Amino acid sequence: MVNSNPETVSTDYDTSDKLFFEPLTLEDVLHIYEREQCWGAIAQFGGQTPLNLALGLQKNGVNIIGTSPQSIEVAEDRKLFSAMLDKLKIPQPPNGLATNEAEALVASKRVGYPVLVRPSFVLGGRAMQIVYSDAELSHYMRFAVEAGPDRPVLVDKFLEDATEVDVDCITDVGQFENPADGTIVIGGMLEHIEFAGVHSGDAAMVLPPHTLSPSVIETIRQYTHAMARELKVIGLMNVQYAVKGETVYVLEVNPRASRTVPFVSKAIGRPLAKLAAKVMAGKTLKELGFTEEIWTKYWAVKESVFPFNKFHGQDILLSPEMRSTGEVMGLDADLGVAYAKSQMAANSPLPLKGSVFLSVSDAHKAHAAEVAKQFADLGFELIATNGTAAVLEKAGLKVRRVYKLAEGRPNAIDLLKNKEIQLVINTPAGQSPRADEIKIRTTAVYTGTPIMTTLSGARAAALGIAALQKSGYAVRTVQEYH
Repeated sequence: MVNSNPETVSTDYDTSDKLFFEPLTLEDVLHIYEREQCWGAIAQFGGQTPLNLALGLQKNGVNIIGTSPQSIEVAEDRKLFSAMLDKLKIPQPPNGLATNEAEALVASKRVGYPVLVRPSFVLGGRAMQIVYSDAELSHYMRFAVEAGPDRPVLVDKFLEDATEVDVDCITDVGQFENPADGTIVIGGMLEHIEFAGVHSGDAAMVLPPHTLSPSVIETIRQYTHAMARELKVIGLMNVQYAVKGETVYVLEVNPRASRTVPFVSKAIGRPLAKLAAKVMAGKTLKELGFTEEIWTKYWAVKESVFPFNKFHGQDILLSPEMRSTGEVMGLDADLGVAYAKSQMAANSPLPLKGSVFLSVSDAHKAHAAEVAKQFADLGFELIATNGTAAVLEKAGLKVRRVYKLAEGRPNAIDLLKNKEIQLVINTPAGQSPRADEIKIRTTAVYTGTPIMTTLSGARAAALGIAALQKSGYAVRTVQEYH
């Protein structure tokens, strides 16, 4: 194993027979390959960096086992990827490529705002941004990225209020002359709780999906199988979908193990990475006895852990750039309880009584009353500033009004410091959040008050609180679930 980061291996240094702490560059990897007289190299367990090395290694005579570097390139290269989706008749969000500011403005006009801009070949969603206007786009192209003919920027239509779904699958189709003879098994479909546009390393996820219709799930299955056969994948593949209504769009495909594989493996009780390694070494899935999807009878919720309490004053909004430093899992037969367990594990347990502070952006005001009513029905007192309060009162809910920060005291921050608020629901107003929003969010972190920055997160919280109030929760080991 070649790994340049000692920290990631300190916990299980005995996984491999030999461990090299060397930089992941072409030269260093070739030296090790030659010195150890290896038979092959696996590039799909290390994220983006080894994938970027695959073609170069192959040119130098390295036997890349698993999915071929040519297939990896088709999935990574935007033009080749679009061509493949067109050939398979699979929808993708309208998109364009830009190598300079002028091209970016032309592309965004064609696609229509809001757009998601990002450099091609990036790690962890770095420098990804959702852009709402020409001025913002120009600023991004000038200051955020270095674009050029060989480093184009991707401009994708951002699907607002779409549900994102991550799919991890394992397949051996690349071993067969005729890909139709191979086996493809979807390990797990993970439905994100946050809206599309939150980086998948940050989003909370639910397995199996809880709001998707059977027809959407079948469409996702068909698209996944079609792409795995077309790319002749051997081993693991991850696909990110966005679902809007009954339409399923493909956002991206990675012919590698994704960060969700360990979570899916724990949830379904099958070691996907181990099976994939055996498949890459030449075994078929039929020989390994793994040919059927496993749909669990219980819910598994993945929640991310953030270091915000270490960085005072840092805004906690989730975005396409990844910020989490770890993740936890909640398992239960009841979805609400599973979500509540994941929140406990992530150090922000849900309150069972008390007061909820709501401050919702204009775009979300229409749905605010329905969410607030769920909390009122659970016996919570509602607290809001004038704008949101007016909407809630109109819907017949009883609300305690507090001042905005600029209007006087007592305001939300005073109540947070006095521990009079047990849960904060605060959705951001547009692109540049107002200063007092940030103060409220950071004070919530500082006082250890659970905070939801999306309405879908707030709905999940209400579900969790209702389940805990009704029946509490029990603890079982992972083994008891399998």
